[in-house]
Amino acid sequence: MKIVIVGAGEVGYHIASRLALENKDVVVVDKNMDALRRVSENTDVQTIAGSGSSPAVLEEAGIRKAEILLAVTNQDETNLVACLVADMLSPTTKKIARIRGADFDPYHETFRRQPPHIDTVINPEIEVVKTIERLMRVPGAVDVGEFADGRIRFVGVYLDRNARLAGLRLTELPQKIGHRRLLIAVIVREEEVIIPTGKDQLLPGDLIYFICEQKQLSEILAIFDKRAKPLKRVLIVGGGRIGYRLATRLESQSIYCKIIERNALRCAELSEKLDKTVVLQGDATDHTLLNEENISDIDVVITLTNDEETNILSSLLATSLGAAKAIIKISKFSYLPLMKAIGIEQVVSPRLSAINTILQHIRRGKVLSAVSLKGEQAEVMEAVALETSDIVGIPLRRISFPRGAILAAIIRGDQIIIPTGDSVVEPNDHVIVFAQRRAISGVEKLLAVKLEYF
Repeated sequence: MKIVIVGAGEVGYHIASRLALENKDVVVVDKNMDALRRVSENTDVQTIAGSGSSPAVLEEAGIRKAEILLAVTNQDETNLVACLVADMLSPTTKKIARIRGADFDPYHETFRRQPPHIDTVINPEIEVVKTIERLMRVPGAVDVGEFADGRIRFVGVYLDRNARLAGLRLTELPQKIGHRRLLIAVIVREEEVIIPTGKDQLLPGDLIYFICEQKQLSEILAIFDKRAKPLKRVLIVGGGRIGYRLATRLESQSIYCKIIERNALRCAELSEKLDKTVVLQGDATDHTLLNEENISDIDVVITLTNDEETNILSSLLATSLGAAKAIIKISKFSYLPLMKAIGIEQVVSPRLSAINTILQHIRRGKVLSAVSLKGEQAEVMEAVALETSDIVGIPLRRISFPRGAILAAIIRGDQIIIPTGDSVVEPNDHVIVFAQRRAISGVEKLLAVKLEYF
C-alpha cells in the first residue's frame, strides 16, 4: 500500500512512523526542511521537499500509484488545494484531509460530492470535543471509546492501590463479577503493553482496558471502584475554538458552564455567541479568582488553552482547591507520558484524535473505527467480517491469530458475544480486535478480502 502524506508536522510525523513500522510504502511531503529531517532520521520513509499543493511535487511523490493521500498540514487551504491537485492527477486515489476551520463545517459533504472529491474530512476539534464529552461521563476513565453504535464501550482505567481487584488473577475474575460480561483486553504496566492470559494478575497502578456492554458500564466501573456522580457544573479554561464548541454542546444539554479567558476581545465575542454560559476575563492560574468562582463546587475543570504549561498548572491548581476532576488538552506528544506522574489522568489531544480518525480510513479490510491506546503502542479496531476474509467460518482456536492480538468481541445483529476458542465468526459480523503495534499488519491480513483492498 502506497501512501502520500502532505505535512510533516506532529500528525504527519506520527502517522508516518506508525505506517512505516507496518511496512507500508510512505512518502512525506513538506516545505519545512527541519520537519523533514526529523521524519527521515526517525522513520524509514521517503521524504520530498516542496509544497504538497504543487502538481510537480505530487507527481514526484508518486501520487498516480498511491492508494491514499493524507493532507494533514496546519493550513486548511493547503490541504484543500493538495486534494484538488491530487484529484486532477489521480482521481482513484483516496483523499483524506484535516480541516479545522469552523467556517468549513457545513461544506464537508460538499467537498466529498464535488471537486476536490475528498473522501474523508477530519476536524480534530470536533473529534476532541466528542472525546471530552465521553471522559466527562465515565468516572476515572483515561480512555473511552464506543463500538456497535454505542452498545459496546471500551474503557481504560487505572487500578488503585486499595481496589478490590488488586492482585487478582484473570481466571478468578468471574467469581468477582458474577453474571456481568466483561473482557479485560489490555494491561499497560510501566509502558509495557500486555495482551493478558488467565494467569496474569491485575496490579495496583496498572492501566486496564476492558470491554463491556453500555448497559452494564456503571456496574463494571463500580467493580473497579469508580462511581459516577451527576454532572452539573463545568469550568472551561480557554475560550478558543474548542472551548467554544464544547460550551455550545454543554448549553444544549442544560449543564451549567463557565469559561475563563484572558483575552478581553475574545470574552466579548463569546458573550455574544453563547446564551447561558458565564464568560469571565481572567487568569485560571490565579487561585484568588478560582476561589471567588467557588471552584470546590465544580464537577470538572477542562483546560483548553493553546499553552501546555497553563493547562497543566491550572488543572493542578483547580483540583488542589477542590474541583472534583480535571481534563487537560495536550498537543505535545512528548508531554503525554508525564501526565500520570504529576497526577493528571484524563488527557485529550486534538492531534491524537486526528490520528485515530485517519487510521480507520487507511486500514485494510472494512474497518469502521480504529483507536490508538495510551502511548500509541496498541490499537483497538471495529471491523466488518467480510465473507472471503480468513477470519470467517473457522473456530477461533484454529485461526493463526498474530501474537499480540486478541479478538475481544463479536457483534451479530443485536447479540453481543464475548468469544471463546470455539466461537465462529460469520460473514457480516462486526468484530472488535485489540492488537499491539507489531501485530497490526497480521490483523489487517485476516480482515482483508483476498486480492482486494477496501
